Amino acid sequence: MKQFIGLDASLKDTIVSVRKGGKRIWRGKCPSDPKLIADVIRKRASNAERVVFETGPLSVWFYHALTQEGLPAICIDARHAKVALDMAPNKTDANDADGLSHLAEVGSYREVRVKSFDSMLVRTLVAARNQLLRMTTQLSKQIRA
Repeated sequence: MKQFIGLDASLKDTIVSVRKGGKRIWRGKCPSDPKLIADVIRKRASNAERVVFETGPLSVWFYHALTQEGLPAICIDARHAKVALDMAPNKTDANDADGLSHLAEVGSYREVRVKSFDSMLVRTLVAARNQLLRMTTQLSKQIRA
């Protein structure tokens, strides 16, 4: 039977929830490293149909790393998922992971296109350069004043 995985990622830890046949069969926590997450998914859900997570700061990295590991990674719109996840009585990371795995099982999600890893690196370099230029301008104005 197919298994559906929901990931609630943060910078430190990621909550993993596995569903099969309409019920949660396993939920746990692991460090936010795609290789470790892939190992956990292979161990707990060898027949994974979908691995769903929300857009966020780690989504580009997660998407490309999990896809490279051979997992069916799907990044969904966080605003769309928020509507479904807000229905849970208690807002916790574990409940969010359960909700994401439920969305994956039902198929009620809006998949987003994830940009390439090179595109993210270029965007990061441009943002860092702009920040350095602003800092240089501020310092020169303070010295002049």
